[in-house]
Amino acid sequence: MAVLGDTAFVTLATNDPYALGALVLCHSLKEAGSAHSIVCLITDGVSQEMISRLETTFDLVVSVAQIDSNDREMLELLRRPELGVTLTKLHVWRLTQFNKVVFLDADTLVLQNIDDLFDRPELSAAPDIGWPDCFNSGLFVCVPSEITFRALTSMLLTEGSFDGAPIRLPGQ
Repeated sequence: MAVLGDTAFVTLATNDPYALGALVLCHSLKEAGSAHSIVCLITDGVSQEMISRLETTFDLVVSVAQIDSNDREMLELLRRPELGVTLTKLHVWRLTQFNKVVFLDADTLVLQNIDDLFDRPELSAAPDIGWPDCFNSGLFVCVPSEITFRALTSMLLTEGSFDGAPIRLPGQ
């Protein structure tokens, strides 16, 4: 385990198959020579055996509560039911021990050093190919802040997701 700095690459694993992808992502970041900490957010869908593997590979593994979009009908139409828990990545804003983070989905493979992403301002992200007025949340740059996390989750409760689905936050 490396000493944690003030910046980190972060990914999310909500189950064992995504955790396998997270392990590959972590390895690819290290192979590309990243100088930043590498963090994995996990939910209770990840087995203890897989958590042990993650803890020996990542600089930090953090358990978080799952945030569910409750949009099963729309996600079934898209044939992507696993996307219901995508909002769980909002917990990245709670990693306030870091000054800046770059979030990467667990199905990302890094082929060359991407440390220059930390030079980008919050919120930097690529446009989504399917919804050009939205950004793709598979890679984004942000500045952790508990205030921002609370504002985002509050907005989710009042506005729902971008497609209008009701949101269920942990503890509801």
